[in-house]
Amino acid sequence: MSEEKKGILYTAAAYFMWGVLPMYWKLVQDFNPYESLFHRIIWSFVFVILLVAVTNKVTHFKNAWRYLMSHPKESLLLTLASIVITFNWGLFIYAVHSGHVLQASLGYYINPLMSIALGFLVLKERFNKLETFAIFLVAVGVFYMTFSIGDFPVISFLLALSFALYGLIKKFVHLDALMSILFETMITLPFALLAIFYMTSQHQTHFLHANDSYILLLSGIITAVPLICFSAGAKRISLSIIGLLQYIGPTLMLLQGIFLYHEPFSTTHLITFLCIWIGLIAFSYSKVTQFRKMRNLK
Repeated sequence: MSEEKKGILYTAAAYFMWGVLPMYWKLVQDFNPYESLFHRIIWSFVFVILLVAVTNKVTHFKNAWRYLMSHPKESLLLTLASIVITFNWGLFIYAVHSGHVLQASLGYYINPLMSIALGFLVLKERFNKLETFAIFLVAVGVFYMTFSIGDFPVISFLLALSFALYGLIKKFVHLDALMSILFETMITLPFALLAIFYMTSQHQTHFLHANDSYILLLSGIITAVPLICFSAGAKRISLSIIGLLQYIGPTLMLLQGIFLYHEPFSTTHLITFLCIWIGLIAFSYSKVTQFRKMRNLK
């Protein structure tokens, strides 16, 4: 099997796993969303630290630690990244628990273009006419929903913004996926442990008091494994292919929201999603065309 095919399989697997995450969080919806979030941090750290030990990457960890200690700006950015991704995790869990899987799906459809907007504002990236039209269509879809329903999709917007911010910050932190998630969870681990201790003292936890408590132990695996697959895949394929594969996740969320959890999908939702889908297709086409031209020039 070629490296490109391996890359496609790894990346598609990552987005597939992210796409079916609502099914996992629905299994533990009897738990407080905050409790689920804190356990996700704790067991992600435990799983990754065990993975580091089993794969004999302790030296790699030590080198990453020394690097961060000698680069305080990157340490600060990593701390900020850990806060942003924790917020994203918590909001996603809340969205699933509260029956807003469609809003979560919409958020991750919007996310690529939110990243593009941040690139425009922060990195001074510029777009051609087709890309500008694509961004305009997505904005039309979101505002149409806002004015038709009278309710701005706050969850979608914040999910897209937080993950886009996370991606932007990580552009300036030079760590691989495994070390990154290890340090990110290490930073938030003390707060998660203190929060669980407090909730336990207030008798607000269900962990160990419910028969399905063991399911929360899997939260570390479902967090780390897709990231590791994505890291392995992204190294082997082009950004244009990644851009096309990334819609697997929100599409699976959309199908779950409609057919599995029977969330309302009105004409307004359909028009909104159509605007976003057309915008994403247009933007992806532009990027693929640019990539082919660059490859032909080499």
